[in-house]
Amino acid sequence: MDYRIVDAHAHLWLHQDTEVDGMKIKTMEGGKSLFMGEVRQMLPPFMVDGRNTAEIFLSNMDYAQVSAAVITQEYIDGLQNDYLEQVQQRYPDRFLCCGMVDARKPGCFPHAEELIEKGFKAIKIPAQRLLLSEGRVYLTSDEMMRMFHLMEEKDILLSVDLADGAEQVGEIEEIIAECPRLRIAIGHFGMVTRPQWQEQIKLARHERVRIESGGITWLFNDEFYPFRGAMVAIKEAASLVGMEKLMWGSDYPRTIAAITYRMSYDFIVKSDLMTEEEKILFLGENARSFYRLNNLVELPYIKNMSE
Repeated sequence: MDYRIVDAHAHLWLHQDTEVDGMKIKTMEGGKSLFMGEVRQMLPPFMVDGRNTAEIFLSNMDYAQVSAAVITQEYIDGLQNDYLEQVQQRYPDRFLCCGMVDARKPGCFPHAEELIEKGFKAIKIPAQRLLLSEGRVYLTSDEMMRMFHLMEEKDILLSVDLADGAEQVGEIEEIIAECPRLRIAIGHFGMVTRPQWQEQIKLARHERVRIESGGITWLFNDEFYPFRGAMVAIKEAASLVGMEKLMWGSDYPRTIAAITYRMSYDFIVKSDLMTEEEKILFLGENARSFYRLNNLVELPYIKNMSE
């Protein structure tokens, strides 16, 4: 390959110890976690201490020839802002780290101010987690809108995962109308295997909105490699908004409990459903431009012992 690859959706953490909807998530041994009442393989089993560190990811990235990654966050991992601040400072050319506010309760605006002051260039909201049993939190609440106006003013990117289908699409439309200069990256490829997923994709018809495919191999896990259904969905999304609005993401490390990191994009490289120009855009160039990653490293191909 003669092009640079950018992962638009990955995760890092030192340990998990949190609650979501009153259910515990906690790191165990052998890559496992207690996850909402059951034991799940959260990481590949060779990550025995449960530490999903930048250094381990960089080793995977170097091997897979991935030049840079956007580190997003999720409430199921707990807030990782302190660790990600260190990662951003240590590896500025390899990672763009999103800070995360806890939008499930009041106080997101001063928290966002604090994260921006610390140097975060993007803020993540796992909006699918805002449909709480005790009452839904709307992205268009007064405090949230105040935060989005601040982010627009400071040119801070919004990374957001939405609930299935069109549940929160109207809220995003209202945010775009209020804050037209706010850059927005929508994750999980619009929850592509769920009904009405195209409604999320259509949000990228707005100038500053992009769609990233973090988790697409998880969503098409039942069909597994080479994820032909995922390729068909990518082409359908491109027909709706243009390939220049779409970006590859892996959802590392959870997805590589089932496949290798390279496999999370290799199926795209080998597909006959996309042109070489489309692959260049989807796998790296769109993300490089949108996230303003100007110093992408060039990585050599390292042969396996089995080759």
